[in-house]
Amino acid sequence: MKRFYTAESVTEGHPDKLCDLIADSVLDECLNGDSDARVACEVLATKGRIIVAGEITSRQNPDVSETVKRVLEDVGYSPEKIQIDVFLHRQSPDIAEAVARSLEQREGLSEEDGWNEGAGDQGIMTGFACQETPSLMPMPVVLANRIVRELSACRKSGYIAGILPDGKAQVTVEYEDGKPVRLSSVVVSCQHREDKGKRELEREIREKVLKPALHILPPDEDTDIYINPSGRFVLGGPDADTGLTGRKLMVDTYGSMASHGGGAFSGKDCSKVDRCGAYMARYIAKNIVAAGLAEKCQVTLAYAIGVAEPVMVQVDTFGTGKVCADDCLVMAVQRVFGLTPEQIAKKLRLKRPIYRQTAVFGHFGRKEFPWEQTDLAGKLKDTVM
Repeated sequence: MKRFYTAESVTEGHPDKLCDLIADSVLDECLNGDSDARVACEVLATKGRIIVAGEITSRQNPDVSETVKRVLEDVGYSPEKIQIDVFLHRQSPDIAEAVARSLEQREGLSEEDGWNEGAGDQGIMTGFACQETPSLMPMPVVLANRIVRELSACRKSGYIAGILPDGKAQVTVEYEDGKPVRLSSVVVSCQHREDKGKRELEREIREKVLKPALHILPPDEDTDIYINPSGRFVLGGPDADTGLTGRKLMVDTYGSMASHGGGAFSGKDCSKVDRCGAYMARYIAKNIVAAGLAEKCQVTLAYAIGVAEPVMVQVDTFGTGKVCADDCLVMAVQRVFGLTPEQIAKKLRLKRPIYRQTAVFGHFGRKEFPWEQTDLAGKLKDTVM
């Protein structure tokens, strides 16, 4: 059976990603001085203005305006003519109390270590892993992220002259019997200077970006390749398109290959299950696949605000399970992994200022992040055997 799956990725200069990058940079600034900081930071960027809003409760009060300026400069935009407005206040005391002391603790239902804190909100999180690539990520996601990484590197190094910070890529892969077999289409849009010729830009992107990025699944003679199909892309970034945190959910995760609970990541500390739950779900799914228990796997977690224990744990191996049924894997997961927000934060070391680097090129499939470890694959396997 033939099917097609698509994934998208964007550079750090894309307006939405710029906002994610600013939000996570503010979060890191808070965590630098207070590992228990509570942060929910949202950013909007439009022509001539950036607005930062949300809730921060921290012993370290960052200079948000300076953080915004630094990010803009790092990305390649001038902050000189941009007005920065900051609207921040402390976290709701009701939410703070729910996080500080879980329902289980308040009602005497549990005295176990790791059950002290409740979830910072309700929410549904999914994690996914498959055997298509060494990182156990879907092939389209890997290829799209590789393209924008190369594009960004070419701009920063000057390897391609005349290109600017805003850019994006989209990759469609053809599957047969559940396996990626060929590259169906590639779309690259890259902001450029006025004097950069379209033919020269297309030639350089094909040779210097696509050739190295796509070597694991090279284009064939029938692959459709579109480079700046709009014809002109001089005006970009917030001057051309309003950006907002949380609008690139599928870019951050698994493209069209997996479900998404709807919660964004950037600008949120690890008490927010939108973030820590999604990282744990990926960690579990990857360990299941790494253990050889399934060829692909989706893990879904759901939480209630103020409650430590998840209200749902679900495993779906899409019929590829090799040892036991999916409900058996759920029981194994609950034995092997600590699933309260407090346990997740401790296991994955989420109270460190590591979030700026997650904001661009996807949150998953990158070995530098602790949720990409497969250290519990052996224990999982032993539990179900």
